[in-house]
Amino acid sequence: MTVERTVTIVPEAGLHARPASAFVQTVNDHEAEVSAGRPDGDLVQAASMIAVTSLGVGQGDDIKLVADGPDAEAVLDELERILTTPEAELNTDDG
Repeated sequence: MTVERTVTIVPEAGLHARPASAFVQTVNDHEAEVSAGRPDGDLVQAASMIAVTSLGVGQGDDIKLVADGPDAEAVLDELERILTTPEAELNTDDG
């Protein structure tokens, strides 16, 4: 099942550093192929830190997320949480 979402980025630094690290880790922790990109641009593999940071998306920008696989809905829920949480409040710990 393919699921698609567009999310507005909240972290002040955009999608790099800690938010990007949490984003890529989340993708790799789920059974789904995830792509990300600007709504009007090409998509990149969301499991790659280099690809994700190369998008150059910042606070207030929209990012399109597309996931396919058994965990598609769950991974997009978690990615949306990461992208809509201010960096200072982002908990990257697993427990």
